[in-house]
Amino acid sequence: MSSRPAPGTRLMFRWQKWDGSPHWVQDSVYLGSDDWGDWFGQQVGWRSARPGAEFVCRQPNVTLVPASGDWAFTHNAAPHPVAVYIDLAWDIRWTDKGVPLGIDMDLDVVRRTDGRGTWIDDRDEWDDHRVRYGYPADIVAHLEATALDLEHRVREGIAPFSDAVTGPWLARLAELATPDDAAPTPA
Repeated sequence: MSSRPAPGTRLMFRWQKWDGSPHWVQDSVYLGSDDWGDWFGQQVGWRSARPGAEFVCRQPNVTLVPASGDWAFTHNAAPHPVAVYIDLAWDIRWTDKGVPLGIDMDLDVVRRTDGRGTWIDDRDEWDDHRVRYGYPADIVAHLEATALDLEHRVREGIAPFSDAVTGPWLARLAELATPDDAAPTPA
């Protein structure tokens, strides 16, 4: 990823599907980077929207995008029931305008704290879209292997999927919070 803004910059993280159609737009703040990659955050009350759906953050969260650009790991602060949500992706990058943009590739790795555990989600959507959009075989093989690896690493709590890594980023997000935080409506 390149064309990074200064840490603390408010931005919209944009997602699209393989065919270029719009997907999620997430009101975010760029927190900075470390050896794991680029970190983003969402404050309570900030919005995420896509065609036909919208939600408001109930707890703060931080998202890591590694240099590979093939997944985005979101850690929701307690007591959110979904502690980990990883979007498998393709080509997450900074645009020329300093906006992060990625292609959502359907598969997700989820860890819930309510006893349901950790699993790979949306395999049905993945199977449908592989055919509908004609995902290239090498990308399919790469992302399927990546999903299995991420599922294992999340189950084992291997960094960066641990509070030791996400905790300081949640603290940085909290430092940036102000009473005047206003969530713009995603466009």
